[in-house]
Amino acid sequence: MIDGFAKDSLHGRLRRDRAALLWKLEGLSEYDARRPLTATGTSLLGLVKHVASVEARYFGEVFGRPSPEPLPRWQDHDGSDLWAAEDEIRDQIVASYRRTWEHSDATIGHLPLDAPGHVPWWPEPHSRTNLFATLVHVLGETNRHAGHADILRESPDGRTGMRPEHETPVDEEARSAFRAKVEQAARSAASIKAWRH
Repeated sequence: MIDGFAKDSLHGRLRRDRAALLWKLEGLSEYDARRPLTATGTSLLGLVKHVASVEARYFGEVFGRPSPEPLPRWQDHDGSDLWAAEDEIRDQIVASYRRTWEHSDATIGHLPLDAPGHVPWWPEPHSRTNLFATLVHVLGETNRHAGHADILRESPDGRTGMRPEHETPVDEEARSAFRAKVEQAARSAASIKAWRH
C-alpha cells in the first residue's frame, strides 16, 4: 500500500514540475527562449532540452527500455543537450520532451518501485539502482532546473511564479524598491563587517 502511495506521490510531483518548466517558455519570443541568460550560457529552452535528455536516459536505458527519442550516447556527452542550435525548432524540442514524458510514464507505471536498474554513467558500486531511487533522482533534477528556469524567466520580462496559479503581476516600482532595500542591507552588512575587522 505504501509503495503505491509513494509512487503516485513522486510521479505526481514529477508531472507538476515538468509542467512548471514548460510554462516558463510561454509567451517568450524565439530569441528570449534561446538566449543565454547566465555567464555559462544557460537558456530556458536549453534547460527544457537538457531535462528531456536526463529523463529519457533515466527512465529509458537505466531500466532496459531505451527511449524512442534520438539521444547521443552517454559516453559522448558534449553539452549539446544544454542549448538549442539555430536549426532546432522550439516546438519540436517541447514535443520531444512531451513524448519523453509518455515513455517515462509508461516505465513508471509498468515497473514496481523496487525494480532494479543500472546507471552505466555512474561509477560502481553506485551504478545499481531501483525505480524508487531513480524517481527521487529525476524529480530532484527536474525540480532543480525548474527553479533555475524560475529565476531565469525574470530576465526577459520580469515574469515570476513557480506555476501559472502562482504568477503575480509585475509591479516594477515595488520590485525596484525591494531590490534597493536588499542592496542597502548588503552594503550596510559589508561595511559593518569591514569596520569590525
